[in-house]
Order: sequence, then structure tokens, then C-alpha cells
Amino acid sequence: MLRPAALRALDREIVECRACPRLVEWREQVAAEKRASFRSDTYWGRPVPGFGDPRARVLVAGLAPAAHGANRTGRVFTGDRSGDFLYASLHRTGFANQPTSVSADDGLELRDLYITAAVRCAPPANKPTPAERNSCLPYLGRELQLLSEVQVIVVLGAFAYDAVGRVLADAGSPLPSPRPRFTHLLEVPTARVVVLGCFHPSQQNTFTGKLTEPMIDEVFLRARALADGVPSRP
Repeated sequence: MLRPAALRALDREIVECRACPRLVEWREQVAAEKRASFRSDTYWGRPVPGFGDPRARVLVAGLAPAAHGANRTGRVFTGDRSGDFLYASLHRTGFANQPTSVSADDGLELRDLYITAAVRCAPPANKPTPAERNSCLPYLGRELQLLSEVQVIVVLGAFAYDAVGRVLADAGSPLPSPRPRFTHLLEVPTARVVVLGCFHPSQQNTFTGKLTEPMIDEVFLRARALADGVPSRP
């Protein structure tokens, strides 16, 4: 599917960003040193733009690129265990044309869904600072403006939930106050979208059974139902 010019322009701006010195240094160090199992790969080593259907009604927001995942491949949630778990679910629930995501040119296509992240550079220990998060949030806000058909935002974890809440508040569509506590299958309607919670598909959650295949599939089936107009749960 042809990517609209405004999204392509935003992609270029994201990829060229060097606003956070700590993140720039880390992503480039990882790309130069590499992991032994990926020694022959050419690492992306830059910020990672969003990916998916520009007419999507469902937006997925993660935390940040993995050091040897999207920071290596250049596509969000691609080339790591979290992405393996996520894209397999998207295929089972009808949002993806294939169950795997291994490289940016592997033929993967998303239908009615777009994936992005709160922070665009791989952070040390997977922990961006509040300042780094805030520096990156305008990109997420602009993506949401351009993805005008989005009706549901699936937030993968509490970090993404907080980031999306800040973006929605800036856009004049805040979460309720007090903000509902993040949990799996949380539903929070706003004037712009419904925010839907999902535990992050990290190995910490999937290997321990905190997040299972039926649990993540339920999230995306619910996201489709909400986009189709099924009322939010109270």
C-alpha cells in the first residue's frame, strides 16, 4: 500500500533525529558492536518510524525499539522475541498477512492496523528517561493526527499507556481524571479513541505466562470489535 506523503515526510524526520545524546550513543554503539549471532547483519542503528496500514482503525503503541530487534532491522517489533509473539497474534486475528516478522523486506503487510512506539531509539536496559520520552512524544502525536481513521489504541504496557495518555491530553482528548490504573484488557474511552490495555509481549511476560497467546488474541479481537462499533465496556 502506498504510504501517504505526509507519513513519509514524518518517517524521514524521525529517522534523522539526534535529539537525545544518550540514546544516539547507545543505538550506534549497539549497531557497531553487534550481537555475535547477528555479526553478518548490517544494523539499522537509527530511530525507527511507525509501520502499517495508513488507513488503520487500530493503532498499537509499544515502548521502544529493542537493541537487536528493530534497532537492527529498522522496522518496529521486527527481529526479536517480542515481535515474534506480537505478529503471530496479529496474523491469527486477521491483522497481518503472515505470522512472522524477521526483516523490513520480508513481505509482511498489516491490514487495518498500524504499529508505533513511544520512544523511537533503542534505550539502554529498555528504560528511556522521562526527558527522552517527552522529547519523542511529538512524533507520536503527529502520527495520530495523520492516522485520522484510528478509533482504538492498543497500549503495550504501562509506559505506552502513560505516553498515549500524554499525547491524547495534548490533543484535547484526555483520559479521565483520576486516570484508570493500567491493566490487561483495560478499556478507557476518550473523545478521540478507545484506549485498550495489553501486557507487553516481552519475554519477561510471555515466558512466565503473564501474557499468553489467548490473552493477546483477545485484545486484538476486542480492538476489532471496538473499531466495528461495539460499545466500550463500563
